Amino acid sequence: MQKTSSPEELARVAKQIRRHIVEMTGAAKSGHPGGSLSAVEIVTVLYWDVMNHDPAKPKKADRDRFILSKGHAAPVLYAAMAEAGYTPVETLKTLRRLGSIYQGHPDIRYIPSLEASTGSLGQGLSLALGMGAAARLNGETWRTYVMLGDGEIQEGQIWEAAMFGSYHKIDNVVAIVDYNKLQLDGFVKDIMELEPLTGKWRAFGWHVIELDGHDIPAVQAAFAEAAATKGKPTVLIAHTVKGKGVSFMENNPKFHGVPPTADEVELALKELA
Repeated sequence: MQKTSSPEELARVAKQIRRHIVEMTGAAKSGHPGGSLSAVEIVTVLYWDVMNHDPAKPKKADRDRFILSKGHAAPVLYAAMAEAGYTPVETLKTLRRLGSIYQGHPDIRYIPSLEASTGSLGQGLSLALGMGAAARLNGETWRTYVMLGDGEIQEGQIWEAAMFGSYHKIDNVVAIVDYNKLQLDGFVKDIMELEPLTGKWRAFGWHVIELDGHDIPAVQAAFAEAAATKGKPTVLIAHTVKGKGVSFMENNPKFHGVPPTADEVELALKELA
């Protein structure tokens, strides 16, 4: 696929991915639009600027790996994979239908070019670090990226994995926390506060980069810094807005797991024109 480092072109791709997310969840009448929309710029930069990958050779040995640990945000991954050429764009609106390759959570049985089936929260970081350790043992140079939800990192397995990553100096893994401050039941701070979040990751021995997860040049710079960091894994604390790009969805707990109505789809697409 054609890669680009142009922030303007990446922004154009990001807008198209947002349109797909709105249309997919609207057509399905179910799904998770809010946390899909918050992750768009990060996923766009990974697929179109950072990762070594090839849709024509989806299992090439030296490819970089991406794991969407917060698997309920599958629409952002499906939209990116379709736009990149891995899967058909024309069937994105079959999201969550029986028999569709676009299941409610990423399922490698339906899309073999996925790196893992995800959605059982708390497990993706362990998967990523296992892949990173294997790459190092085999003397290989590919890297692994894993996106975590902020509500997800309330899970204990995340912190067990974090200890493993720093202790074994697995510096070919980058974790990204989509820090949109909302989870299923409301605002993270009202359910189980994560702060001081950067302090926690530093205490666990990780290189921490805090950034605006919607600022494309900042996202590009963060991944470049991560690639240059040796001796410890890196985590990006990406401050994002749930429902980003659609005014009535932004920072609205309702849209964690409620799809837009037909009228709301129409309004959203006008905003994303």
